[in-house]
Amino acid sequence: MQRRPARYTDRHGSEEIVLESDGRESIRTTIRGVRFEGSSMDSLGALTGEPPFDAMFTFLDGDLCACLLEWGLTMPVEVEGQGERVATLHCALRLGNPRTDTGGLDEEHLTLTLGLDGREYRTTHPTYDFEDGLHEIALALPRDTRLKACVSCAWSDYHPVGHGLMSQLACFRDAKDVYRRCDGKHGPHGILTIWPRLTEFVQETWLCDQFEQRTSTWGYRSPFPYRTRS
Repeated sequence: MQRRPARYTDRHGSEEIVLESDGRESIRTTIRGVRFEGSSMDSLGALTGEPPFDAMFTFLDGDLCACLLEWGLTMPVEVEGQGERVATLHCALRLGNPRTDTGGLDEEHLTLTLGLDGREYRTTHPTYDFEDGLHEIALALPRDTRLKACVSCAWSDYHPVGHGLMSQLACFRDAKDVYRRCDGKHGPHGILTIWPRLTEFVQETWLCDQFEQRTSTWGYRSPFPYRTRS
């Protein structure tokens, strides 16, 4: 479990907290003496079950909301001809209030800022998930610099039905030969066919020792980043 400093803010005030995460589907923290756990930062629920402390927090279907969560982490980047460097990623997640008409939250926005070599690369507008936010940052980096994390790994992919904020990125590191033959969504080599062969789900910012840059076209996903830079 990695421990990262963070800050929680809501209508009652602000508090320094610590996030504990295994980089996969487990995130834990304690806020105002209450223990929370979830697979994503937008699905932190109280471990005591049905929360008996509504006056202290706001919940939607048992998940914490109406707050701002801020945290940071280090992320390696590869610079062509110069090796690996360490960047810092600041994350700010704003979770809105429960909607009384249509359900859900009235807002959920993620802002990412990558600090590298004295410069900051920031998402230009709030996004809804780590994939899009990190992709925008990857496009803004110098041409010889690439993010080194699960989101940019050759062995990672998303399910065609979509995904949430984070932690729903499938790793196929134990089925590389099968994944290399993946050629789209359907068919004998489609992502839907090979999906049961995934090793585990990981967070987009996680990294293991089998990382390879995602530059090929195999798999359901495109290369990362997938848009041509101007």
